[in-house]
Amino acid sequence: MVTNSTMLLLITIGTLIVGLALLILFHQNMNATKGYRLRSLERERSQLLLEQEILNMEVAKAQALETLQNDPKISAMQKITKPQFIKTETSLAEKP
Repeated sequence: MVTNSTMLLLITIGTLIVGLALLILFHQNMNATKGYRLRSLERERSQLLLEQEILNMEVAKAQALETLQNDPKISAMQKITKPQFIKTETSLAEKP
């Protein structure tokens, strides 16, 4: 009877150890998977930020004065012959 209870105790302890080891293994696997996904998302974020920087530089280049001056659409516009400017000596509210 003592031998059977000792054997049952050893089997129970062994099963608990194996069960806990498997639980730890699955938990560590989930953490590693989350870490890998987080690293890949951070890499993708940095790549998208770099792409945004490049696009911002292209937008700034397209809006640059030199680009606008050399644009064929703008150079095809009519030139103003006699521009009229607002006099700053009188206020606009005092118009006769």
